[in-house]
Amino acid sequence: PAPAPAPAPPPAVLPAAQVALAFALAQVGKPYVWGAEGPDSYDCSGLTMASYLEAGIYIGRTTRTQYAETARVPLADMKPGDLVFYSSDGTASGIYHVAMYTGNGMRVHAPSPGKLVEHVKMYYGNIMPYAGRVTG
Repeated sequence: PAPAPAPAPPPAVLPAAQVALAFALAQVGKPYVWGAEGPDSYDCSGLTMASYLEAGIYIGRTTRTQYAETARVPLADMKPGDLVFYSSDGTASGIYHVAMYTGNGMRVHAPSPGKLVEHVKMYYGNIMPYAGRVTG
């Protein structure tokens, strides 16, 4: 008998992450508003929450909840759609910001009051040592 075919390799990006990433990138240029969840404005965790809701997954509303709801991934192993978290003291309780990794050293995020959702280079200052992967 012929040997069984090898299993297909996992996709480079999980399907839900593809949907979330496309949604987040489509929000570029919309204003940051504290507490906003869209569709016309967002804060950082509102953007990531709405992006994954578009894919049918609720990841929580706050940065700390989103960190708790995602699987830890070393920064060197990030894939597009993974969430990156920033902490004032390097701990989960100090997390104050979340962005979405888009690949090639870039991220999309809602930065701060007075600014617009933007697609920019990764910033590694105050970054948590692990990204968060939404597993579904």
